[in-house]
Amino acid sequence: MPSMMPANLDFQPELIRRFDIAGPRYTSYPTADRFRSDFGPDAYAAALRERGRDAATPLSLYMHIPFCETLCYYCGCNKIPTKNHARSAPYLDQIEQEMGRVAGLLGARLPVSQLHWGGGTPTFLDDDEAARLMGMTRRHFALQDGGEFSIEIDPRKVGAARVAHLAALGFNRMSVGVQDFDPAVQQAVNRVQSYEETREVIQAARAHGFRSVSVDLIYGLPRQNAFNFAATLEKVVELRPDRVALYSYAHLPKRFAPQRMIDEADLPTPQAKLVLLGLAIRRLAFAGYVYIGMDHFALPDDELARAQQHGELHRNFQGYSTQADLDLIAFGVSGISKLGPHYVQNAKTIEAYGEALASGRLPVERGLTLGADDLARRDAIQRLMCDFALDLGALAAAHGIADAQAYFAADLQRVQSLIDAGLVQRDGLRLEVTPQGRLLVRIVAMQFDRYLHDPAAQLAGPRYSRVI
Repeated sequence: MPSMMPANLDFQPELIRRFDIAGPRYTSYPTADRFRSDFGPDAYAAALRERGRDAATPLSLYMHIPFCETLCYYCGCNKIPTKNHARSAPYLDQIEQEMGRVAGLLGARLPVSQLHWGGGTPTFLDDDEAARLMGMTRRHFALQDGGEFSIEIDPRKVGAARVAHLAALGFNRMSVGVQDFDPAVQQAVNRVQSYEETREVIQAARAHGFRSVSVDLIYGLPRQNAFNFAATLEKVVELRPDRVALYSYAHLPKRFAPQRMIDEADLPTPQAKLVLLGLAIRRLAFAGYVYIGMDHFALPDDELARAQQHGELHRNFQGYSTQADLDLIAFGVSGISKLGPHYVQNAKTIEAYGEALASGRLPVERGLTLGADDLARRDAIQRLMCDFALDLGALAAAHGIADAQAYFAADLQRVQSLIDAGLVQRDGLRLEVTPQGRLLVRIVAMQFDRYLHDPAAQLAGPRYSRVI
């Protein structure tokens, strides 16, 4: 196996072992576990009315489809396993109710430059239902020409004809779930999926004009080893997706009940898991992929790679994005919205979600309005996660902080240990994550997370997965 690495990444197993602790993924700051139940429907309604006054700036939309025909044992997403396809029609009725109320509060048919359907399994919806959901979206919002419209695909239930239908609806990006192609691994996690059906979906996407195809992989699954994972990587490289998401499996059976079906004796040891990660990094680099951040890789001409090169990369609840820091409105059970300084999360169960709508309320379960310190730290963490660099002087000026050195004194003191370890370099008020520190960028971001270091803000019990 070639030993090369991406130019912007240096895989150092000893450093990773030293700093592989639990920490947030920072799809938001503050993280969702900081949301409060006293932020309710009235606060969300006020935020929507305020956002509606800006009719020119585009939005991002998210649709959560929670249903799955089969239960993948590794999954920690909010999902409802069922083979009863009759459940999706009444759920779409509820989304239509929610969308109508949200659009009414916005007061205008606002432009949308980014749309994502996630789950669960969005392709649980049949062709007519998918058309219905896209139709109601277009009635209430103006989907812009050239926008990013993406959907998560389960190749086991999608063939070339379905892909053609999705393209006709306006989708131009897809994320294809793979995780691993090895039959023994697939059996251990209850997701049996052939290479051939995966290839058919990706080829159909190319044929029907999808501008980007991403493949999801997971390392650390039961029965994975260097030999069979290398074979999976070869198949992925042959498929040549534009992007590869390489996620670490977090075994948290007390938190995610399906994971109790996994035999812990089949899980790779921490040392073996590091071998799998190094193997994947090297193989993807040899195939020409560049490291974007966290667990994402992309071909050099992909929009994510170009955005990173030009300092225009962003991060939101769906991961890395080329779009500017758009406001996001989420529909469906458990969806999380971001409107300016506000975060809003819908009810997490389909029962509570439906009951709220039936009673005439927005289905809000909790949320948060960010203060000035939250907003400054959100920007700091965003830049670290996207640029691997942070200019505290510029950040302070943008947020009206008079003395950056004094304001971030405790943070810089914490960062010093990472500088000493070689993860970060410092030049005055400018920090840069080194190539050997980039896989551990979450550790760097954590030093600026006030909630993690405030004794009064500590939460009980394990909250996060390990960094690697």
